[in-house]
Amino acid sequence: MMRRSRGVCLSFIVWMFGASILFGQGEGAVPPHPRDIVYQPLEYAPPKAADHRQVLAHGVPVFFVEDHDLPLVHVSAYIRTGAYLDPAGKAGLAAAVGSQLRSGGTTGRRAEEFDEEADLLAAVLDSSVGPTAGRASVNFMAKDTDRALDLFFDMLRRPAFEQERLDLYKERQLQAMERRNDQTNEIESREWSRLLFGKSHFSNRHGTRESISSLTREDLIEFHRRYFHHGNLILAVSGDFRTAEMKGALERAMAGWENTGVLAPPVPAPDAALSPGIYMVDKPDVNQARVSLGHRGIRRGDPDEIVVDVMNDILGGSGFTSRIMSRVRTEEGLAYDTGSRYAAGIYYPGDFRAWFQTRSATAARAARIVIEEIERMRRTKVDPEELETVKNQAVEVFPRVFATARATADTFAADAYTGRDPRFWETYRDRVRAVTVDDVHRAANAHLHPDGLVILAVGNVDEVLRGDPDRPEDSFGKMGRGDIVRIPLPDPMTMEYPE
Repeated sequence: MMRRSRGVCLSFIVWMFGASILFGQGEGAVPPHPRDIVYQPLEYAPPKAADHRQVLAHGVPVFFVEDHDLPLVHVSAYIRTGAYLDPAGKAGLAAAVGSQLRSGGTTGRRAEEFDEEADLLAAVLDSSVGPTAGRASVNFMAKDTDRALDLFFDMLRRPAFEQERLDLYKERQLQAMERRNDQTNEIESREWSRLLFGKSHFSNRHGTRESISSLTREDLIEFHRRYFHHGNLILAVSGDFRTAEMKGALERAMAGWENTGVLAPPVPAPDAALSPGIYMVDKPDVNQARVSLGHRGIRRGDPDEIVVDVMNDILGGSGFTSRIMSRVRTEEGLAYDTGSRYAAGIYYPGDFRAWFQTRSATAARAARIVIEEIERMRRTKVDPEELETVKNQAVEVFPRVFATARATADTFAADAYTGRDPRFWETYRDRVRAVTVDDVHRAANAHLHPDGLVILAVGNVDEVLRGDPDRPEDSFGKMGRGDIVRIPLPDPMTMEYPE
């Protein structure tokens, strides 16, 4: 008893001390109940890109953010390229370049020598090419700046794409292709993209046995020559350095790098019309169904971008406080993971997507509930308290965007790459705070289309269609959305779909 009393007493003293600091007064200022605590407003001024942006002698924009807490430096390179530039019949070429840029050695260092030198410096180098961008990075000790930058730009400028490493990469790609139809989440992601943006859009072109096998070292060299030059480059540098000194080190490392290529062309938008309806992919060996519901969305910079983001947080984007999570998981117990996102596309309209994973028998019931919540967003105005909760959360977590020097530098470089308005972050919180109940109601009616949903289910289709015998009213066949279209799994090596 004595020990417990002493612990309780100590806890009370600590609480009293903390409370006196919080209120800046003595004991008399301690409120009678925790709900009476008044917190000071969060004061935070986001950094400005213009304060960190400089241009090298080569014309390359660089965002420098110093941080002297640890003797480390991180450099990120954003290269204007992407898989959308793959030539016909060469799907997978850009990704191969991204991989082998780091793995395939350079003209001055064989692959093994390059790896050994990186290990000796304890430098971590990486490279990749995604659908619409190339990325490369290096992390190193500040004392090794010149040597690490020499290694990094040797990789960027003079890759050798050694045949042995390329052959190994191609072999692994072919092995991975064989497993394309194994995981329901991968099937769902692939088929969702085809339904939303069309099978002919570059985002839905996949490497095949033929295209990967056809890749040659010369293909990689030519792709690199065209797009990997300082005219397509943006850099982000963060860590322990002085900006003027680091700027000089970068210019020395890039000396003699000529602009020998072309500027990357614009990213193409999808040209296929959206076909709302119910689509199903059969995976009879699973006992749960993955379901996505949604449609095309908006582009970044849309006047309603912030309002739509707030609206979606209320609907399904804010975790346990969202409506979809509350009903599908908390109240009905139908799914562990569920929610929604409304992604504003950078180069063309993005997508609105709600999702869940549930037992095959309850898929139709969960889908009905999600559709009800989408319709409710349009039909009735949100509760003011509900709106304030979401807005406050968005404002309070905002500083995480710039939580570290690296995050700050990379955010500014990525924004410059994609052409985001430099004032976006400066005015973000004010625009969130300004969102009203009427704004959310208007945006829901303008940007949510429950009658034009694409509904995709991946799982044991027979079980999904059979539904719950105790709730026959919940059925995909009774949703009144036309005939259910079955999508066959493609040949994983050719990506050809049976008729």
